[in-house]
Amino acid sequence: MKNTKYNHIADLHKPKENRLIHIFISFLSGGFLGLVGEGLVEFFVSYFSLSRTDASTFMILVFIFMASLLTGLGVFDKLVSIFRCGLLIPITGFAHSMASCALDYRNEGPIYGIGSNMFKLAGSVIVYGIVSAWFFGTIRYLIEVFFL
Repeated sequence: MKNTKYNHIADLHKPKENRLIHIFISFLSGGFLGLVGEGLVEFFVSYFSLSRTDASTFMILVFIFMASLLTGLGVFDKLVSIFRCGLLIPITGFAHSMASCALDYRNEGPIYGIGSNMFKLAGSVIVYGIVSAWFFGTIRYLIEVFFL
């Protein structure tokens, strides 16, 4: 069977997704996650007398811990299938990618399994994050030097 004929048959049986509903769900769940994050920051500021900067750091740590824990329990993927990118875009998606790779390769040992495979997906995020930060930082610097 030729690839084009196979792709046509597969497309006929593929369930159609309503992207507008997925966008709306992602927007609401991401907004709710932001609301929870702001609530955590206010909690840390109020009850532990932390500065907002320190409280934000602890909020990020809570999100990373919760995403890693839910990944280990096998719940995070089910939540992502419901809430879509609203859960993946913040730091929780990064924590999930690292934790899931570590869990997938844990049987191969701590060095060849976990250590060498943990950054498969997260490594590209780190590299392109650093490159884009350098690029936009350079543009900002040049704008400040020549135009301000």
